Amino acid sequence: MVYVLLAEGFEEAEALVPVDLLRRAGVETALVSVAGGPVTGSHGICVQAQLTLEQVELDRARMLVLPGGGLGVSNLGREPRVARLVKEAAGRGLWVAAICAAPTLLARWGLLDGRRAVCFPGMEDQLAPALAQPGQSVVEDGRFITGRAAGSAFDFGLALVRVLAGAEAGEEVRHAVHY
Repeated sequence: MVYVLLAEGFEEAEALVPVDLLRRAGVETALVSVAGGPVTGSHGICVQAQLTLEQVELDRARMLVLPGGGLGVSNLGREPRVARLVKEAAGRGLWVAAICAAPTLLARWGLLDGRRAVCFPGMEDQLAPALAQPGQSVVEDGRFITGRAAGSAFDFGLALVRVLAGAEAGEEVRHAVHY
């Protein structure tokens, strides 16, 4: 199971494009409302999540995904349960993926120390002590995948598909969406 954590103000493309691509590849994926109930993104799109944070089962998890969006990332960062969940997932060796401003949370929580990572341009100073890779669309280092911004949502989502379903599935999904 892939759990995509949504907080008010999340960047819609960074959450929904990867979910769409993962589901096309047959990867079980759930949208998780951090606060419970429907979640409104940074552009006013309201999404009904399938689960609440309390319903996340790390024993079933293959990956946690943190979409960006300035307000969404601030809201994720203010929720101690999110930090605990992500740290525990990383400690278990599960995949952890974050895009846009969200990789700065992984850095703040000490999960990217010495790892290559990318984030929203201009926020690289908040990745330290990670090894920022400006100009890259997606960076994979160990069990961490980071993406640059909303414009990288397809590259990011396809990277998630490749690590969870294989290169062939990634290519099939890429071809199916004509990307």
